[in-house]
Amino acid sequence: MCGIYCWMEFRTLGRSGLKVPALSFGTGTFGGGNEFFRAWGASDVAEATHLVDICLEAGVNLFDTADVYSDGLSETILGKAIAGRRDEVLISTKATFRMGPGPNDLGSSRHHLIRACEASLRRLGTGYIDIYHLHGFDALTPAEEVLSTLNQLVVSGKVRYIACSNFSGWHLMKSLSVADRYGWARYAGHQVYYSLVGREYEWELMPMALDQGVGALVWSPLGWGRLTGKIRRGKPLPAESRLHKTADYGPQVSEEYLYKVVDALDEVAKETGKTVPQVALNWLLQRPSVSTVIFGARNEEQLRQNLGAAGWNLSREQVAKLDGASEVTPVYPYWHQRQFVERNPGPIPTPEKDAI
Repeated sequence: MCGIYCWMEFRTLGRSGLKVPALSFGTGTFGGGNEFFRAWGASDVAEATHLVDICLEAGVNLFDTADVYSDGLSETILGKAIAGRRDEVLISTKATFRMGPGPNDLGSSRHHLIRACEASLRRLGTGYIDIYHLHGFDALTPAEEVLSTLNQLVVSGKVRYIACSNFSGWHLMKSLSVADRYGWARYAGHQVYYSLVGREYEWELMPMALDQGVGALVWSPLGWGRLTGKIRRGKPLPAESRLHKTADYGPQVSEEYLYKVVDALDEVAKETGKTVPQVALNWLLQRPSVSTVIFGARNEEQLRQNLGAAGWNLSREQVAKLDGASEVTPVYPYWHQRQFVERNPGPIPTPEKDAI
């Protein structure tokens, strides 16, 4: 199926051979199984199927979920929404977070990962997962146990590619080193928080991703719902916003900094004739190491608007305007490293300064 939107760009996931769409659809809005996820959305099977139809028409064939999203309900609904067309889609799901009351119902132990993978396969109604993520780093399980288990899942055919999410630089580098040492499957992707109001990914994780060939799958690209175009200086938070119930769980952003970025987004949106979220998403699509940007949508209107972020590019001047508005001084040692640009330039150019 390929309709009028089917100009979607496809990129390789890191250094793997897997092609993924530049935009992909996050299904945390499927189910609304508890108060936290109801603030995101509560699509039932019928609505989810309709949204999947629109995505496929646009060339978006990667759907991201996780076992903890609405306690497995997101996976179940996604499985029903893609029934009969499994070969047309790529599925990304995750494990590691708690899925039961027992002491082994969480983490990345061999015991939990194998059980979690089997449970996800049942809920999704499929025999394999295209991209299987660790949702977080488990510091209590040896990296050798984690990577050997993931490699076993790949060899068995239950998982095609492995990835991680929310790792620090040393977490990921240690994991890649272990995989390389034993010739096991290595992480092809890293699902990360990255947005115009959250650029910490650039400090260490992006340079490492480029060096090691790990593609970024960006989550919450609109800054935890802050860059939807509905938040403005001097105006109250919109009545319909997940921030009412989820703000404390996500990245914290000062109001003045947010308004500064939104002001710049407004200017660029007027110049391009695009919406604020389209501009914010397009900015991400032009960043180094980004394989795909995962966006969500409560309904068809939001979905179609977000799809309009692809198929065009901001100008160099517009990117520079957004970069300038969203730039913050990084923490140590990154501010110091930026003063040695002759030998340590980094992936994002910064003004050269005298070393201290």
